[in-house]
Amino acid sequence: MSDTPREVAARLLQGITDGRWSELPDLYADDTVVEQPFSPPRPAVIRGKEEIAKHFAGSLTQQIRLRAHNVVTHETTDPEVVVVEYDYEVSAAGRTSTVHNIQVIRVRDGHIVASRDYHDHQAMLEALS
Repeated sequence: MSDTPREVAARLLQGITDGRWSELPDLYADDTVVEQPFSPPRPAVIRGKEEIAKHFAGSLTQQIRLRAHNVVTHETTDPEVVVVEYDYEVSAAGRTSTVHNIQVIRVRDGHIVASRDYHDHQAMLEALS
């Protein structure tokens, strides 16, 4: 039996909190699509597990520490979809700030097949300065 969308979302946030960046792509389907509508300077779309792996291996993840807390997971009428609200405690450059997030995650057969990630990317970038 595959993990539920709630369980997969929890594993994703725990992996990010633990900094297990190289393991996170395993949570995604090979043909996943991740949309980041608020990514500066323009909305971003990440397609496929290989691109997800590159994203998580990126330099930003090496410069900051993210800790997910205040997590609230909402189940929807679609059994494949959960909406997750949470805060990141962002630690970088000797400072800590809070960034609010919402993700709409679709899970099929235990893997994320689609995600719409509403992160405050600007606040994360400001934490680095």
